[in-house]
Amino acid sequence: MERKSETLRNVALIAHVGSGKTSLAEAMLFNGKASTRLCKVDDGSSNMDFEPEEIKRRITISTAIHHSDWKKHVINIIDTPGDDNFLSDTRSALQGADGAVVLIDATAGVKLGTEKVWAFADEQQLPRIVFINKMDRERANFYAVVEEVDKIFHSKVTPVLLPIGAEDQFTGLVDLIRMKAYPYSKDGSGKFEEAPVPPEMEDTVREWREKMIENIVEANDELMEKYLEGQDLNPQELEDTFLKAVKSGDLVPVLCGAATLNLGVAHLMNYLVQAMPSPLERKPFLGIKPGSDEVIHRSPSPDSPFSALVFKTVADPFAGKLSILRIFSGTFTTDSSLYNPNKGVKERFGQIFILEGKKQQPTDTAVAGDIVAIPKLKETGTGDTLCQEHDPIVYKAVEPLSAVISYAVEAKVKGSEDKVFSSLARLLEEDPTLQLERDQSSSEIILSGVGQIHLEATCEKLNRKFGVEVNMKPMKVPYLETIKKPVQGVIYRHKKQTGGRGQFAEVHFDVFPQERGAGYEFENALVGMNVPRNFVPAVEKGINESLKAGILAGYPVVDLKVRFYDGKSHEVDSSEMAFKIAASMCLKKAVQDANPVLLEPVMKMEITVPEEAMGDVMGDLNSRRGRVVGIDAVGKNQVIKATAPMSEILQYALDLNALTAGRGTFRMEHSHYEEVPAHLSEKVKAEARGEE
Repeated sequence: MERKSETLRNVALIAHVGSGKTSLAEAMLFNGKASTRLCKVDDGSSNMDFEPEEIKRRITISTAIHHSDWKKHVINIIDTPGDDNFLSDTRSALQGADGAVVLIDATAGVKLGTEKVWAFADEQQLPRIVFINKMDRERANFYAVVEEVDKIFHSKVTPVLLPIGAEDQFTGLVDLIRMKAYPYSKDGSGKFEEAPVPPEMEDTVREWREKMIENIVEANDELMEKYLEGQDLNPQELEDTFLKAVKSGDLVPVLCGAATLNLGVAHLMNYLVQAMPSPLERKPFLGIKPGSDEVIHRSPSPDSPFSALVFKTVADPFAGKLSILRIFSGTFTTDSSLYNPNKGVKERFGQIFILEGKKQQPTDTAVAGDIVAIPKLKETGTGDTLCQEHDPIVYKAVEPLSAVISYAVEAKVKGSEDKVFSSLARLLEEDPTLQLERDQSSSEIILSGVGQIHLEATCEKLNRKFGVEVNMKPMKVPYLETIKKPVQGVIYRHKKQTGGRGQFAEVHFDVFPQERGAGYEFENALVGMNVPRNFVPAVEKGINESLKAGILAGYPVVDLKVRFYDGKSHEVDSSEMAFKIAASMCLKKAVQDANPVLLEPVMKMEITVPEEAMGDVMGDLNSRRGRVVGIDAVGKNQVIKATAPMSEILQYALDLNALTAGRGTFRMEHSHYEEVPAHLSEKVKAEARGEE
């Protein structure tokens, strides 16, 4: 079917994990004849969850996109993750949508994930439809869920379809606008018939229809007047007002069904076509002119200058990088030129693809509202804008959620560390929430992510896509060593006589502690000719090598000043090597006498928690030697600002989840170094000795 802006519907399916988004997507694909059978998540046949990591865990890890033709329209289905570990992908994918279907499990109600994805839809100001799924399951309760949604989200939540029966008696729907019943067949075909409202439901239907009409007429003053005067309302006028209110987000219709039975899905698809806005009905998109603060309004029409946002990247070891973009304005063909204003570069490309789950379909042309993929763009990453060079615009992309948990990643095969690093860097292109760095002191590869499962799935993907096997282990805390008191007149003589030419060097040092963070300073204070000046660089080299591993636990030594003021040399036996060794040993001796101590990194934290969990979280922080420095109220939550030693919060993400039932989030960054308390210092030294 030809894709035109006015007949496109870009719809994201969003929900708490396990609510049935992917099963719903599969039913929509089957109904639109995009697949020949009703594929299932549980048997691994899904079109949308096709990555091995997803099949293994039976959850969506990465947003998948496919389309279904329905009533002369094309519904672009954006199936997003619901698991906390992968919600950043969901938030990013909503930039490609014009509306959202919020799925809620009829047996579980509104969960934490529901609240999070609802907030993401608010950020993008997307109209939404609530679909209460799993009406066929035991303990399914449509009316209790409606009440809960109404209470939590304060939106005009308005049921327009009521279920006929529940649990294993769930057989169909009653349409409150048309006042008709639709019994469905339960064979997965999605077929239904039209029938009168069942007599036993007449009272319930009348009551809910009244509530629905009250909500609809509030969106239209004329209609409101007629209603208050008790006049009969024209069904067409009622429906038109309803559709307008849904598109503007003033009204949130509630539908219901059972995705795995394909029951109620056809009605949802009708509503998507009628009540969700086409790309042309969106307000103009706001961007800025590159290099300035000038705001540009770009109309979402195929005739406007071309512009698009890359909201996702897929790293494919065979096809290279695939950039997935939503076209905001204009028309895009294989002859178009592409400009990336974020990087200030022109991009060359050869093909445009329409996404169909794991498959791709080539196309020559894409229009405003289309979601397409372009392979092998060199410079472009997730969050970048693409446009015409002579009419540039930059759209602000959503920020990835911050990484909160870190592990050291080591290659299972020794010597392949560089391949581990470069392959992980490729995965960073498709997942901006990951962070990768090399720890300078321990030379470990540190991988950070949103949660434990996030990092485990990343390592599985690393092996599958690039053939690199790794182990994850807790990262080492980068302790440092320093001194607390000055020592003067430290002398060390290095002398070796082994027949023939010997080795001789003597150095005299004063060593002083410096302020925390001041680093290391070397002062050449030689007078007289006891030490030839050409040996000074060798002395510095010896000191530098000695600073790499301190005497307490082998950690780098920092924040001290070494004054090299005298020494002795021998005209035959002195050499650079001899002075290097002497300097290294002299510093070790000085540090030993200068009251050496261990320093630990202290992190600055911002922890957002619900009010009721605050006492537990603060008590837990105290037990981790944390210090609370301030508390702010933000909306319903409290933001605790604190500092805590890194060694105490390596696995904090998991513990905070447990303390707040998954409702807490936090950000942290390095703040400063502090002395390790004496009783813990012994433990760190013992561990270092054990590792040696």
